[in-house]
Amino acid sequence: MTSLEHSQREGKILILATETCAYPGADSVGQAHSSYPTNTFILRVRAPVLFPEQFYLDCFKKGISGIIIMSCGEECPYDGAYKAMATRLDRVYKMMRQQDLDIRRLRLTAICTVCNRAFLNEVNLMNTLLQEIGPPQMAQN
Repeated sequence: MTSLEHSQREGKILILATETCAYPGADSVGQAHSSYPTNTFILRVRAPVLFPEQFYLDCFKKGISGIIIMSCGEECPYDGAYKAMATRLDRVYKMMRQQDLDIRRLRLTAICTVCNRAFLNEVNLMNTLLQEIGPPQMAQN
């Protein structure tokens, strides 16, 4: 397998990291000089619930192979945001199934400000999954 074929098989991982919990957690991974796959892109967000359902499908259409939403979980400073995010993801999963997209490509997880191992575990799990299932194949409507 050539380097290009390997990188295409690996796929891009987008992480939506909340600014109050998960983003500082990602920063602590860097401060600890830990490494994770280079196909990972971290986007610092106020609250992932602000992204509409179509955002996720658009990401897959534009070349993202997996998305991890790293939030504060129930500790979210925005009242009801985590539950609203979980509800929104249920709708996104339904849309993904309609597009014949494997729903494992999108994960919601809680990451705290010092959760180095949890952060690395989530990234590595997604990376392993993407190596197994390859890039998304969007159904044509």
